[in-house]
Amino acid sequence: MCAVVKADAYGHGDVPVAEAALAGGATWLAVALVSEGARLREAGIEAPILVLSEPAPGDAMDLVTWRLRATAYRQEFAAALATAVRAAGSAPHPVHVKLDSGMHRVGAAHREALQIVEMVAAEPALDLEGLWTHFAVADEDPGYTTSQLNRLTTFLAEVPDGVRAPIVHAANTAGALEFPEARFDMVRVGLGIYGLRPTPEMASHVVLTPAMRVVSEVTLVRRLAAGSRPSYGRARPLPKDATVATVPIGYADGVARRLSSEGGGVLVRGRRYPFAGTVTMDQVVVDVGDDPVEVGDEVVVLGTQGAQTISADEWADRLDTINYEIVCDFGPRLPRRYKRSGA
Repeated sequence: MCAVVKADAYGHGDVPVAEAALAGGATWLAVALVSEGARLREAGIEAPILVLSEPAPGDAMDLVTWRLRATAYRQEFAAALATAVRAAGSAPHPVHVKLDSGMHRVGAAHREALQIVEMVAAEPALDLEGLWTHFAVADEDPGYTTSQLNRLTTFLAEVPDGVRAPIVHAANTAGALEFPEARFDMVRVGLGIYGLRPTPEMASHVVLTPAMRVVSEVTLVRRLAAGSRPSYGRARPLPKDATVATVPIGYADGVARRLSSEGGGVLVRGRRYPFAGTVTMDQVVVDVGDDPVEVGDEVVVLGTQGAQTISADEWADRLDTINYEIVCDFGPRLPRRYKRSGA
C-alpha cells in the first residue's frame, strides 16, 4: 500500500496524514514534487517515498540527497540521476520507469520505455526497482482501463530476460477498488485514504468515511429587514425579515465564491442555512431566518452536524467539478486539528 500524500495530502496536511497512513499499514508514500518529499524527510519520515513525476535533470541531486525514489520516463533524466549518484558517492539509486499506457500526460511510449529500462538496468549507479503506469479513466471506463492493463502486461512481457523490477504497480484508488487484477505488487491510493470515492457510486460495498470536517463559528448576529442585501455586490435581497450570522471563513480558505449563487450553505445547530450573499475572501453571511443563533455557535462548512451532512461530493455537483478539487482547495490559513478514528 502506497499512500499518496501529494498536494499537502489533498488538503488534509501532508506530515500528519503520512504518519497516520504508515501507522495504519501503508508501507510507501507518494508525492508529486521533490519538495514535497523533502518536507516529509525533514519531519523524520523514513518510509520509501516515490516521486510520481520526473523532475528536471538539474534537480536529480535533490532526489539523491533526500533519498526519494525516482520516476523516470526520459533517458536524459536517467543519465542525470546516474551522474548525481556518482557525484554523491551514494549507493545505486532506486528508479521506477513509467510507461504511458494511454493517459498521455507523462510517461514513456512503449519502445522508449523499454530503452530506458535497459539503460537503468545496465547503469551501476541506478537500481531498477519498479515499472508502472497510471490509469486515465478507471472510475468510468472499464474498457479503456482494460486496454491500458493490456498494454502494461504486453510491455512487461517484452522486458528483456535477466532484467527484473521487483515492484510493478498500476492501480490508483479507482483501479484498486474496481480492478483487482491491476493491483500487482503495490497500489497507489490517494483519494480513498481520505474517505472519498472517485465517483459516489463506485465500490459502494466498501465503507469509507470522509476524514475532513471543516468548521468555523458565528462571530456576529444581527437582524435585517426584508429587502436588505448583505455582502459585496448586494447580489440578492432577503425575502423577509431575517437574522443573519457572520462566519469568518471565505474563498481564501477554500469556500468557493460561486457557491453563493449555486445553492451553497452551512450547518448551524443541526440545520442547513443558505448563504445570504456573496462569499467574500474572509467571511460569509448566512440567512438563519427566525431561528435562534448565537455568537460562538459551531458552523459546519463541510461535514456532519447532527443528522445533516454537507459533503465534498455535494459541493462538486454544485460547482461542476470533482471532490478532489474541493478538498485540495482548503488552504494553509485554516488550522488543522487531528483525532484518531472513533475518538
